[in-house]
Parts: sequence; C-alpha cells; structure tokens
Amino acid sequence: MGERNKGVFITTSSFTDSAIKKASSSSKNIILIDGDKLTDLMLVYGAGATVTEQISIYKIDEDYFN
Repeated sequence: MGERNKGVFITTSSFTDSAIKKASSSSKNIILIDGDKLTDLMLVYGAGATVTEQISIYKIDEDYFN
C-alpha cells in the first residue's frame, strides 16, 4: 500500500486557531470539519436530518413582463 498522508478531523464544536494553523501548515493533507461545516454536510446529504417543511419564496421576474 502507498503512503497514508491524508486525514480528517471532525468535531461538533470548533477548532482553535492553533489547530487550524497546524493543519494548514502540515505536509499532510489534513481536513478539519467543525460543527458548522458538519451541520451543512448533514443537511446537504440528508444524513441524520429529515425535511419536515419547506417554504418557497417567490420574486416577480420583471423581465418576463417587458
């Protein structure tokens, strides 16, 4: 097998500035996923979340009437 030079760290909280700096300056490919990003990913992929209601907001397309 090839080298293992990738990693993902996930937290439901947030990362310290020091952790972010360390990950970005590492020679390894380290991805940090904080609570906000984790929530976004869960909603995008429907993991552990269910749509119970959707609201549509419409805007008049004024170009259509010209």
